[in-house]
Amino acid sequence: MRLLVVEDERRLAELIARRFRSEHYEVDLAYEGDDGLVRARSGGYDAIVLDRMLPGIDGIEICRRLRCAKVETPILMLTARRELQERVEGLDAGADDYLGKPFAFSELLARVRALTRRAERPLLPNVLQIADLSLDMQRHRVELAGAEVELSPREFALLEYLMRNAGQVVTREQILDRVWGYDAEPEGNVIDLYIHYLRRKLDVARPEPLIKTVRGVGYMIRA
Repeated sequence: MRLLVVEDERRLAELIARRFRSEHYEVDLAYEGDDGLVRARSGGYDAIVLDRMLPGIDGIEICRRLRCAKVETPILMLTARRELQERVEGLDAGADDYLGKPFAFSELLARVRALTRRAERPLLPNVLQIADLSLDMQRHRVELAGAEVELSPREFALLEYLMRNAGQVVTREQILDRVWGYDAEPEGNVIDLYIHYLRRKLDVARPEPLIKTVRGVGYMIRA
């Protein structure tokens, strides 16, 4: 399960993250509204824990923008305000549940579990196929024209992300987020280096590279 926590109280955000990670969730953190909205729009989360009062865009506006953009990720809104009208406003904006501060972590965990159970997310395919290239998630195997290609775990994750977004340009920032993680600080041109590794293994006897560089933007794997 992958969770986004948008909370400007850093100590509380880190406590929430620590508790969910102990339950084997992957957790990304954002400490202000604009960053939280960008991350939430990128998708890939099973649920979002969203504070109502945030620097920049507040939680209500984030909910509205996500729902207008057809982002259906379940949202649990946190608030220090307990008035009925505040809860109604949050739910009307698109939040799925509401929890007042202070709260018990056990209740927060239970509410997020309930939200993710109710969510009907489409299943992602286990095998990705582009031309003569296939990637099998369950067997962690990549084949090119029927022959297995040995990839490192990082190369495999990078190729999976590119193939799931085949035909779309993905930026270096998006790759950094999805493959290395938000908290990672890779050195120098490590993303370009791993693209080079993939090309060296996948473009054997291919007239043009499978992975295209979009200058100044990022990379795209041809559909």
